[in-house]
Amino acid sequence: MKLLVRNLSRSMTEEQLIELFEKFGAVEHCNIVMDEDTGESKGFGFIEMPSYDKARKAMFKLDGKLIEGKLIKIRQQN
Repeated sequence: MKLLVRNLSRSMTEEQLIELFEKFGAVEHCNIVMDEDTGESKGFGFIEMPSYDKARKAMFKLDGKLIEGKLIKIRQQN
């Protein structure tokens, strides 16, 4: 299941995002979207988890949670 994670701290790394989601299950892929001109995070990214149930649990547990001073938003991507 692919999840869109928005409102990330600009300093959050892919490794930190993976660590956050791995508490709920295996993470297959992670990508934080970077600005091509500045090389800085755009504040959103994608997580892919092979288990639908574990991804849903992560989404419900982490959506709206304060992470590095930001309330993250998570939704399922098709």
